[in-house]
Amino acid sequence: MYEKERSTKETQIEIKIDDEKSFKESSISTNVGFFDHMLTLLSFHSELYLYVDANGDNEVDDHHTVEDVGIILGQLLRELYVGKESYQRYGTTYIPMDESLARVVLDLSGRPHLNFQADFSKETVGAFDTELVMEFFNALSMNSRMTLHVDLLKGGNTHHEIEAIFKAFARSLKAALQESKSGVPSSKGVIE
Repeated sequence: MYEKERSTKETQIEIKIDDEKSFKESSISTNVGFFDHMLTLLSFHSELYLYVDANGDNEVDDHHTVEDVGIILGQLLRELYVGKESYQRYGTTYIPMDESLARVVLDLSGRPHLNFQADFSKETVGAFDTELVMEFFNALSMNSRMTLHVDLLKGGNTHHEIEAIFKAFARSLKAALQESKSGVPSSKGVIE
C-alpha cells in the first residue's frame, strides 16, 4: 500500500492506494459530491482501492481540493508503477456512457504530458464546475509522469460525458499496470 498526506493553507488531504486489495472497499470523501462519485468509479474500474480523505476551502470553490487530490494521487501512481518489476506500460480504452463516448490513451512512461480534448455540454454538473475535470487530469498526469490523451468523441449529457472519461481512464490505467513478462517496459531498460 502506498500513502501520502498533504497539508496546505487550502487543503488537508490523505490518500492511500493499493493494487493488492489489502482493504476491501474504497473510502472516498472530498466534500465534493460529484468528484467523490467519479473517484469511486475510477477505483472500481481500475481495480485500485482508494482511501481519500480531503478537506479543502470549498467555501471558496472546489478547485484546490480537486487539483490537490490529483497531485497526490499522481504521486502515488508514480510510486506504484516504478515499484513494479514489470508492467504493460500502455493502456487504451473507449467507453460509451449511453450517448457519450470517450477515449483515453496513456503511457506510464516517466514523461508527463496531457492532451485533453473535451468540450462539455454544460459548465456545471450540479454544483461541480466541469473545467475541474481537466485540472484534475493535468495534476494527475504531471505528478505521475504519465503521458495522457483524453478525448471526448461524442457528447450529450454532461454527467455522462465526464463519467465516460473517468471510466475510460480507469480501464486504461488497469491495462497499463498489468504485469508484463518482458521486465522493464522500455528498450532502454529503464523508466525514469
